[in-house]
Amino acid sequence: MSTIRSAAIAVIAAVGVSFASAAHADSGTIRFSIYKAAFFIGGAGGEGTLTFRGRNYPISIGGISGGLAFGASKTYFKGTVRHIRRARDVAGVYGAAGGGGALGRGAQVIVMTNDKGAELQLTGRQVGLQINADLSGMTIGLK
Repeated sequence: MSTIRSAAIAVIAAVGVSFASAAHADSGTIRFSIYKAAFFIGGAGGEGTLTFRGRNYPISIGGISGGLAFGASKTYFKGTVRHIRRARDVAGVYGAAGGGGALGRGAQVIVMTNDKGAELQLTGRQVGLQINADLSGMTIGLK
């Protein structure tokens, strides 16, 4: 009987710790622009701002892509970053599989996660000629 009680207490404690850690995670807003050029293999770079707990943090963006990709574009992204405890939690490598395209002006929507669990939910407005069906990666760093 005491073994069952001890196991039940351990499970309740573990669940409480996981709820507590999720409760302490916060969210912020993020805005950045990326210049992208590709001919099968592409590169991207840009900069922007993370707003978290009333403070602005400058960020830098870098990335590569491979697959069927052609053209050049500039995309303006804005959105939310969730599940972060500190501003530096947004820094890291993000990956997503996606496809889309824009001729002139176009819209993009993307959700990406990094290795720290930070989740970006972004909408973007693209300008330029870009056609892609690729796997993309992006790195965000705090300046």
